[in-house]
Amino acid sequence: MCGIVGILGSKPVAMDLVDALRRLEYRGYDSAGIATVENGHLERRRAEGKLRNLEHRLLEQPLSGLAGIGHTRWATHGRPTERNAHPHMTPRVSVVHNGIIENYRDLKAELSAAGHTFESDTDTEAVVHLITHELDKGQQPIAAVQSALSRLQGAFALGIIFAGHDDLMIAARQGSPLAIGHGTGEMYMGSDAIALAPFTDTITYLDEGDWAVLRRTGVDVFDRTGQSVTRPQVKSVASALLVDKGNHRHFMAKEIHEQPDVISHTLANYLDMGAGTVNFPDLGIDLAKVERVTISACGTAFYAGLVGKYWIERYARVPVEIDIASEFRYREAPLQPGGLALFISQSGETADTLATLRYCKAGGQHIASIVNVRTSTIARESDAVLPTLAGPEIGVASTKAFTCQLAALACLSIAIGRARGTIDAAKERELVTALTEIPRLISTMLRDESQFEALAHTLSKARDVLYLGRGINYPLALEGALKLKEISYIHAEGYAAGELKHGPIALIDENVPVIVMAPEDDLFDKSISNLQEVAARGGQIILISNADPEKAGCKLAAHIKVPDAHDFANPLLYAVPAQLIAYHTAVIMGTDVDQPRNLAKSVTVE
Repeated sequence: MCGIVGILGSKPVAMDLVDALRRLEYRGYDSAGIATVENGHLERRRAEGKLRNLEHRLLEQPLSGLAGIGHTRWATHGRPTERNAHPHMTPRVSVVHNGIIENYRDLKAELSAAGHTFESDTDTEAVVHLITHELDKGQQPIAAVQSALSRLQGAFALGIIFAGHDDLMIAARQGSPLAIGHGTGEMYMGSDAIALAPFTDTITYLDEGDWAVLRRTGVDVFDRTGQSVTRPQVKSVASALLVDKGNHRHFMAKEIHEQPDVISHTLANYLDMGAGTVNFPDLGIDLAKVERVTISACGTAFYAGLVGKYWIERYARVPVEIDIASEFRYREAPLQPGGLALFISQSGETADTLATLRYCKAGGQHIASIVNVRTSTIARESDAVLPTLAGPEIGVASTKAFTCQLAALACLSIAIGRARGTIDAAKERELVTALTEIPRLISTMLRDESQFEALAHTLSKARDVLYLGRGINYPLALEGALKLKEISYIHAEGYAAGELKHGPIALIDENVPVIVMAPEDDLFDKSISNLQEVAARGGQIILISNADPEKAGCKLAAHIKVPDAHDFANPLLYAVPAQLIAYHTAVIMGTDVDQPRNLAKSVTVE
């Protein structure tokens, strides 16, 4: 989603703001801008498209202010034009905003009637004029912002600067993350600690409803009632993160190739590989007494949770309910007090997932989360955190975060199974051994991508692609289809293979590639019967399997050979060809692989 930054500096801040925004590009954006305090008045520069366009604007029209705010916008209200780009401003105040102001129409009508003129189609401009209106009534900046915040409904992270106030910035959050950075004679504000990494490693995370007054000497934090509060300063590891492509053409390619390492790190956090046992952290709940698990997530994380459902139900014999976070709380699902609710999010800031977490917490659930950012809001509001050690993932289409989520879920399913006695020590060693072999097997697949490059030329000519999978491979079919549509813009759908006859078979002809994810497991023969149905209708069959292609019994358009692995660990392995197919197809199509259109890395609004 949108990225925001702010600097109270000791030298001109314009290019530092751009540098900070560049570190937030992974969130996705369609325009960018900055505003600074210049000799007591406000100046801004904005541009459509990529940050380089803003840089060119700044070269033509430099800014020299020592205090400023910056923004990368992902359009929600109004088209992605310079007119709608942030910062928004009046002569007295300038604002950057991540989130959605739900009552902006009412505010806009009220302020227009009071004589304010709006220049954009955004919800954010209502905030600018609301603060200006309070200033015009004689309030000082801090009081004006406090009054304005009490009127806002929705989700927001705000950065605010004022004309005539070179040593003042106000930040506020409700539903969207915000971090304060501490420097020496300088202060910083950003929606992500990564944005502040070049300047400081000392971070204060604002809690829900907090607002903060920044001056170069420090920060004062207030809660939503206006009471002064103290929030801890923590050391961020973001400054140690090397966020570049290395020798790879795209971040997505780099992150695919990092999977053997990061999966190993994640597994090592939960397993004693030498002993072949689970070494699981204390979740604050007796796993032996868990009678039901509720999982909620969005997008790729939801598909990881769906794999987790298969694992937990099969190996731990515990019923699992899973739902998309954006739907779960609105159907007012009844919750058994004391149950385990598990939330999965790469960023730990996904708005729908966070809202569902709070719904479940209010319903008496014990809250656990699988996140990649330990300092995120979801992590902080959880009773227990299961970190994925994937490192920063810049590509919008999740790859290594997904397989690390699977790794954590696999370990959790073993832990619950052992606690409940549904698997014995021998089975535990078998499953742990299966997981420890996965990084090596993925490495073998990544040595030669020529088969994926060849297949990409075929898929790039398709308008529609179907993915099929049975059992635990069904979520992998869903994930494969999502990856392809996300970054190549080819329409793709994933189906449970048994559902083929119940509708999707009508779509199949000689122009429709059908990708079948079918390891040679207990369901392999049933998957082959579906494959035969596709062949009878002339579909182009791409088989992803460890099985001999002759066992398909029909002509294949392509066969992606996958190494032999234990059925339990196959989802981690089969995720990789799905990623590589999507990646190489997108490269052939010439799309923006790392920042596909209309998508954001961290969806922090509903």
